[in-house]
Amino acid sequence: MVFMGDRATLLETGRFVQRHARNAADEIIEAVGAVDAVVGTTAETDAENETETEVEARHRRAAERGDLASMSALGALLLRRGDLDGAEPYLRAATAEGDRAAANNLGVLLHQRGYPDEAAGWWRVAAVAGSAPAAHALGRHHRERGDEPAAEYWLRQAAEQGHALGAYALADLLEHRSDVGAERWLRAAAEQGHREAAYRLALALERRATETTRGPHETGTRLRTPGARAGVPSGAAVTGTAVAVPGQPAGEGAGEAAEAEQWFRQAAARGHRRAALHLGAILEHRGELKEAGRWYLSSAKEGEAKAACALGFLLRDAGDEESAAVWWLRAAQDGDGNAANALGALHAARGEQQTAERWYRAAMDAGDVNGAYNLGLLCAAQDRIPQAEQWYRRAAYAGHREAANALAVLLLQAGDANGAEPWFSKAAEAGSVDAAFNLGILHAGRGDDRTALVWYERAAAAGHTEAALQVGIAALRDGDEQTAERHLRCAAGGGSAEAAFRLASVLDARRPEPGPAVLGAPREEKSECEEWYERAAQQGHRRAQVRVGMLAAGRGDLAEADRWYREAAEAGSRNGAFNLGLLLAREGSEREAALWWTRAARAGHGRAALRLALLAARRGELTEGRRWCDRAVELGPAEVAERAARLSEALHQELTA
Repeated sequence: MVFMGDRATLLETGRFVQRHARNAADEIIEAVGAVDAVVGTTAETDAENETETEVEARHRRAAERGDLASMSALGALLLRRGDLDGAEPYLRAATAEGDRAAANNLGVLLHQRGYPDEAAGWWRVAAVAGSAPAAHALGRHHRERGDEPAAEYWLRQAAEQGHALGAYALADLLEHRSDVGAERWLRAAAEQGHREAAYRLALALERRATETTRGPHETGTRLRTPGARAGVPSGAAVTGTAVAVPGQPAGEGAGEAAEAEQWFRQAAARGHRRAALHLGAILEHRGELKEAGRWYLSSAKEGEAKAACALGFLLRDAGDEESAAVWWLRAAQDGDGNAANALGALHAARGEQQTAERWYRAAMDAGDVNGAYNLGLLCAAQDRIPQAEQWYRRAAYAGHREAANALAVLLLQAGDANGAEPWFSKAAEAGSVDAAFNLGILHAGRGDDRTALVWYERAAAAGHTEAALQVGIAALRDGDEQTAERHLRCAAGGGSAEAAFRLASVLDARRPEPGPAVLGAPREEKSECEEWYERAAQQGHRRAQVRVGMLAAGRGDLAEADRWYREAAEAGSRNGAFNLGLLLAREGSEREAALWWTRAARAGHGRAALRLALLAARRGELTEGRRWCDRAVELGPAEVAERAARLSEALHQELTA
């Protein structure tokens, strides 16, 4: 697989780092004390391809002759190598001769030896002489001592001289104090290639873009929350990444979001793994999955567990579950609870319940409360109700709103409505739409329709389809047809067959009565109400199927009417069976019609029983006719019962004549 090659690259990268330990040491020294850039102050070499050994030998010979620049350069070279004993005499000698870079580097050496105060003294000497790295190191020293005014003074000296590390450290200090000037220095450091500054500048710009678009108290969106999958516990809590990204900012927010992306890109290109993760999240949100995957991979290779987890989701969505599992495993082993949950869901889908449970427990151990919730789902799917309740309760106490809702459902199913209500309320107040809907059901069951409606409306406002249906039904009951239509449209658009049927009924009632048929007139287009009836019918709504059949018959489309009547009748609709019988009888298929009328009459359809009685009477089966008459009288409605009674009397007279 391709990922085996990736592992080999990682190992090779490790060997590369080992071969270049000297460069890594340079970076560490600079990070600790800001080594002055003395290499640039040395005399130019006669040969550009000199080896390090040759450079050292040349500087050593010149230093022994008393050359100040070579003493300083040789001291810096030995310091970078870690040879503190060898570097110190050269740096002290150059410092005594007034070399600014040597004074700075002597401060670094003393700081490494554990003499911070003496180091600060030499940094001050170098900083006063104009050394920006020394000013930066001195500012850091004062900040570590808690002297923020002195720290700001020296860091500002370094930053104003164009020192990237000084600008970043000054920005960090100002940001700590919530000073608006922090962003200026973050930008200055970022423009000089400081990757952490670029990352933090991008975060600030993105945060401002999000607030411009959504308001200061709203957050970005969380990427991809997959729904339940076959074999996975319903509602298993697994998210794509833990990175929040803005939605679609407009105006000024859009400009800041675009600039933020560019700074994320710059930091990521310089190896900043969290910037690469964030850039991947932005690109994934925008649908640029290939490039998103490239940045996730880059970040994951640098050890970012969240990036490995996100890469796993991209691979899973692309159909490569095996490779997804490789990255989830890497992330989970690095302590990413979301990846552990993803592995749990993957194994649950394969029916490997014990392995799934192990990973859910690992997620929980990593501090991801979804692990306890998913364990509850897993146990509930196996009918291990006491264990499910235990895990739901653990997650609910930790603030997991859907676990609180699931716990309440379990308690309600066990008959403990009083125990369920507080958990429903807690989940609903925390934002669980399902819990708000369930509270509506709970109050409706108690006959408290007013309170039930309040919760239904709350859930409907958050997009809950069934709640919108209930609000629509309540509005119809109260005669508020406009409100009813609005909520029924929401519910029907969300896939509710009952809402589509009721919406169609509302629209149907407004239609004018059809005029007399005109020979040769073009067939009318389907009305909106018929389209909603059809949508409900296609979802298996039997009453809608009957109504679609009636509308088709009214248009003269008997084949379409037959199809819908038959589908409803075969699903158990007595009206569908009765109407299908009428259609068949008109076409001369009286025998088949009698079969469907019999099914309808046995299901309680009075008119079907009367039709069977008339059919039996015409065939001379008087006793059979009276039996169906009695059934029609029993079933009604009133006009049917009256007609059936008269027919029964006539048949009785015929039998006794």
